[in-house]
This record gives sequence, structure tokens and C-alpha cells, in this order.
Amino acid sequence: MKKTFGIIGAGNIAKAVAAHLIKAGYPVMISSRKNPEELKGTVPGATTGTPAQAAQADIVILAMPWSQLSTLKDLTNWHNRIVLDATNHFVTYAPDFQLDNIGDRASSEVVLDHIPGARLVKAFNTLYFKVLELDPQEPAGKRVLFISGNHADTNKEIAEIIETLGFSVVNLGSLATGGKLQQAKGPLAALNLLRKA
Repeated sequence: MKKTFGIIGAGNIAKAVAAHLIKAGYPVMISSRKNPEELKGTVPGATTGTPAQAAQADIVILAMPWSQLSTLKDLTNWHNRIVLDATNHFVTYAPDFQLDNIGDRASSEVVLDHIPGARLVKAFNTLYFKVLELDPQEPAGKRVLFISGNHADTNKEIAEIIETLGFSVVNLGSLATGGKLQQAKGPLAALNLLRKA
């Protein structure tokens, strides 16, 4: 039985990730705080629901705006739940793209404050959504996807799942190290790499 995925958010990144998961045969729910019914049909094969419903999946993906982090804490008991953090700590978007002031912390460490006890893996946040939507397997090689997290066993499990989607995974280690490389305006942000077959 394949793991179920619940995506909190329904924007471009959420839809791109959902489409890859569905193509690989994973059950996926996308969610909206406003009206989940309006999401029906936006990602063929996905079910729709509320964030609280999506948070009951085996693996939860955070793909909502940074400003909504405070809504997460009461959605579920996050202890030991696997969470993929696809957020970036933008407080404004185009044209200025201002970042939240998070000091010396990795953005995913800030996210963990809102989901205590979760086994968080940073993933799916570095690629522009139009690139993320593409087939990860190109003639020149597989598209690289970076991950990081503080639980080696969870990193390994997520890497194996992401590779079933056709990506080549690079595990960057802990959030304090790898998360900072991945986060918005970090050295790996928006980097589109292919690994030769």
C-alpha cells in the first residue's frame, strides 16, 4: 500500500507536486482553507479537503504562504508525523520578494516551531514551479531535487519516494546545514540541475 499525501495549500507548487505524485500512483489530497469544493478538478486524480483533513495523511506537504504558518499548530498532533516543507519565507512576492527576518535560523527550523515533534524534510522549494511541473526525466538526465532534515531515516525514506517520481535526489543533511542552502535566496535556490544518466 502506497503512502498517502496531504498537501496544505493549492497554489502552483502544490499542484505541480501533486501531479507528480499522482502520476506515480500515490493517493493525494490538496486542501484549501476557504472552499475545498472549488479545487475539484484542478489536479486530475487528487481529492480535495480542508487543511485539517490533509494533515491526517501519512505524509503532509506544506505548500502554503509563509504568512499562514500560525494556522498549522492546531490541525493535528504533529508528533512523529512526516512533513515535507516546500515553503519559502517570503513576506511579499513580485516584484520585491521580501524575506521574513528569521535571524541565523534555517526557515524550516522556524516551521518546526509550528509543528512540534514532526519529522520535517525540506523539499520541493528550490525549483520555480514552471520547472517543477516538467517531466523530471530529460534526455540529458534526471532533474536534481535537494532535501534536508534532522532525521536520517526519514530523509532516506523521502529520498526513495521522490526518486520514484523520476527525480535524482541530493541529500544535504541537517536543516541547520542543508536547509540554509535550500531556502529562499540561499545558494541552491532556483538552481535547475540535471544528473547525467
